Amino acid sequence: MNEKRLVRSRNDRMFLGVAGGLGEYLNIDPVLIRLLLVLAALSTSGQVLIVYLILALIMPEEKTAAKANPFDEDEIVIKT
Repeated sequence: MNEKRLVRSRNDRMFLGVAGGLGEYLNIDPVLIRLLLVLAALSTSGQVLIVYLILALIMPEEKTAAKANPFDEDEIVIKT
């Protein structure tokens, strides 16, 4: 069962990843969310920025899958 979680994006981020995470969660282009955030910030004298920062503090950062290392640096032996 794959549950949808609201997390800050690691891949699609311009500042803190909030818009990228919201876009992924809501299936909306993050550019549209960024544009709406900027317009809302301009129309509310920046009060939306406080909400954005609160979301950045509350939303956990996206976990990435561990990438497998093909070899360990300690195991490399070069014989000459």
